[in-house]
Amino acid sequence: MTNPIQPRLTQVFRFVRCSYADGVAELVYAFDQGEELIERVRFPAAPAVPAENKHAFEAALKLLHLIAGVSYYKAGVPPKIELADGPLDDCTANLLDALYLHGLAEFAYRNGLDLRGRIAFPRSSEGRGEGDTLAKALHLPKRTLVPIGGGKDSLVAVEAIKQIGGEATAVWVGNSPLIAACAERTGLPTLNIQRELAPGLFELNRLGAWNGHIPVTAVNSAILAVAAILYGYDSIAFANERSASAATLEYEGQQVNHQWSKGYAFEQMLSEWLHTHVAVDLDYCSLLRPYSELAITRAFAKLTPYFDAFSSCNRNFKILGPKPADRWCGQCPKCHFVFLALAPFLPKPRLLGIFGRNLLDDETQAAGFDALLEYHDHKPFECVGEGAEARAAMYALSQRPEWQEDALIARFRSEILPQLDVAGLALEPWLQPSSEHRVPARLQAALAVIG
Repeated sequence: MTNPIQPRLTQVFRFVRCSYADGVAELVYAFDQGEELIERVRFPAAPAVPAENKHAFEAALKLLHLIAGVSYYKAGVPPKIELADGPLDDCTANLLDALYLHGLAEFAYRNGLDLRGRIAFPRSSEGRGEGDTLAKALHLPKRTLVPIGGGKDSLVAVEAIKQIGGEATAVWVGNSPLIAACAERTGLPTLNIQRELAPGLFELNRLGAWNGHIPVTAVNSAILAVAAILYGYDSIAFANERSASAATLEYEGQQVNHQWSKGYAFEQMLSEWLHTHVAVDLDYCSLLRPYSELAITRAFAKLTPYFDAFSSCNRNFKILGPKPADRWCGQCPKCHFVFLALAPFLPKPRLLGIFGRNLLDDETQAAGFDALLEYHDHKPFECVGEGAEARAAMYALSQRPEWQEDALIARFRSEILPQLDVAGLALEPWLQPSSEHRVPARLQAALAVIG
């Protein structure tokens, strides 16, 4: 029997091979000469890939192999990356270098690691490679994959596309019953893809692997690029908002953003890569990119049929550990932020009905809300809005009679507000859309629907 490897002492991370057959993609990795780590992604009722789309499908599958590797690479972060298929063209190498560096920045920060200068995907000496020019058009059907996460943002995107008569499918990766219920509630056709992590990863964790946050949105994006070619969709429309691009904190000269793979920089890089390497008519975008979290919660406040189905509480989506008794734990940063962001746009009794309690009248929650406001703390490592956004929402509530007596609003008025410039706390500027987005012409009418 071979000695088990020590993940943190490994020298090479190897992309061994990837393959696809009968609706199952196999993605294979290894450290040094250790055992293969085999991940499987299952695409249900998958049709055969048409011969004319085979090259595009293989390019998307290769990218999935390269991006999904981030889940395994982080176990050891060895100094060398090896690709069995040989070096990459500049465009692909740049995308992966950026994703692994910035997408693992929170992981590195929390583990006291510095990945700068360590991540270097092999690239061809010519700098260019096969597929480094514009891919051809595949004449994909004009329909959209809309990823559903169980929270408010994706539901706003779904309803906007439905209102302009767009053909869409609600898609999700994994087996969350909560997401399945939300997807069902949309009334759209649904597509549930399964991702099975290599069992060997959990063994590596037992042996002392590095652990922490990975850019899971990037992995899901790559899975959906494969799905778009496989099932025939010309667009993938995520629901990532403007504030996803804002860093959580800066540490030793590096921006650390929990949401980097939800941000605009990654969206631009992946969108351009798909146009040059997969299909010129496959669009990847975020439909909500022009909007702040507050603008999105204002839009969601009108979608009453979802109030008893949605949840943004991250404890619902943990792989391990207890789940909330209902859909909201009421303790985590996501619960705090969604409560605060919805409060200016919903009647107070309606909001309390959704959460089952008043989080802003609970003094024990003060530290959680302080972090959202960036008061004596940095923004939480969660998908929450900007500190200035949270302060604007809190200020709006502090001016409304029905919230005056609540403990944390009263505390905000007496302790925090005197330290702030009231002129910078207006809600209205947060409700104006930005012009920065990559929404294709076919879906741009949905932007007006959102507001």
